[in-house]
Amino acid sequence: MSLVLDPSLALSWYFEDERTSLADAILDRVATWGAVVPTLWRLEIANGFQMAIRRKRIAPAYRDEALSQLMTLPISIDQETDVFAWTRTLSLSDRYKLTAYDAAYLELAQRRRLPLASLDRQLQSAAKAAGIDVAALEA
Repeated sequence: MSLVLDPSLALSWYFEDERTSLADAILDRVATWGAVVPTLWRLEIANGFQMAIRRKRIAPAYRDEALSQLMTLPISIDQETDVFAWTRTLSLSDRYKLTAYDAAYLELAQRRRLPLASLDRQLQSAAKAAGIDVAALEA
């Protein structure tokens, strides 16, 4: 695995107004070397696409095609996310003023000693403060 991938970055691949060359480089990296995500990642991706449908940014068929594409990428689901939810993840959430959801990505990156790929500035800042490499900064 090359990095921990958060939904802000993964979803940006499917919205032209959010895509950057840096995000595309992360997509290439994930396609080649893989990524790992916490167990909540698929729900967050699904929710991101559902919100885009409700806001009329995309059609359901586009969402379905995007999900099919995402399923072909070597993205593995970390099976230990829940083990740390009420301990390390909550502690990181408190320390860096993150949602528990965002702290799950930080915890995973810390535990696996992997860079974190995110476009979320608050999460990037927390990762840097925790000594974790940030693989995708805002472009």
